[in-house]
Amino acid sequence: MEDLFNRILDAHVALRPQVATTPLEHSPLLSAQTGCDVWLKCEHLQHTGSFKFRGASNKLRMLGAQARARGVATVSTGNHGQGVALAGKLAQVPVTVYASTSASSVKLDAIRAHGARVVTINASTLEVELEAARRAKEEGLPFISPYNDPDVIAGQGTIGAELQEQHAGLAAVFASVGGGGLISGIGSALRGFGVATEVIGCWPQNAPTLAKCMEAGRVIEVEESDTISDGTAGGVEPDAITLPIALQVIDRTVLVSESEIREAMRRLALSDRWMVEGAAGVALASFLKIAPNFQGESVAVVLCGRNIKVDTFIEAVR
Repeated sequence: MEDLFNRILDAHVALRPQVATTPLEHSPLLSAQTGCDVWLKCEHLQHTGSFKFRGASNKLRMLGAQARARGVATVSTGNHGQGVALAGKLAQVPVTVYASTSASSVKLDAIRAHGARVVTINASTLEVELEAARRAKEEGLPFISPYNDPDVIAGQGTIGAELQEQHAGLAAVFASVGGGGLISGIGSALRGFGVATEVIGCWPQNAPTLAKCMEAGRVIEVEESDTISDGTAGGVEPDAITLPIALQVIDRTVLVSESEIREAMRRLALSDRWMVEGAAGVALASFLKIAPNFQGESVAVVLCGRNIKVDTFIEAVR
């Protein structure tokens, strides 16, 4: 944990010229409605519209010259792929992104727009992840996992470092969880700073894989259903380093329904005029679900991304 915290501090300094320091915006209306002091960590305003650019940039920064010259491979439902694609473009590193055929077309088009090669595979998210890692090994390319990599986690952890600078008195931070890279990074940063901020992991009820793995104390297969939070859907690698980290840093887990996610997205559009994707809606929905526990206290909700089809968003918030 101490090593990861040191990596986060190093990344926090090194990435500043390239990664945006996203605003922590106060939401007067959500505060009035919930009786809490609500702050929104606007990672949807990060380059590529998602926090994933942080981890991708940090991983590429840590690669040697030979590895960068060969290029890198990754797997993504969209946001991580965009992050790696842009980071690769800026560093002049060739990028190949593997994705499931079920991935959002908006996100895949955005990956291509950054100059990366996209290879789609007709399989589940976890199967694509394992196949992508196998192909990268065959081709001798460094594989950048969306979450199962300490340098990627450290990059995401710079959000926690920013939160500490922007508002040191937070009672809780709410973050959505897929593979666990985001919350592992944020939680490790806050633990490293020694603050009492509660770290709350947020999942859609239809895709609670890492939450169920935490309950079991090991990586297990979890059956998932369709969710508007496509960015958090999918299984977890058998050797995922995020599981032991999550067990140390997550204080509470909250699961929310699809209707709760959609209602949170609608409320955010009305209160703060932000259009966010389902994964960001998960974090806000989780806060709204347990807001009575934080009356009069300051909380931060991480709005992790905005990459959603306009039609999908409109349908979700009707």
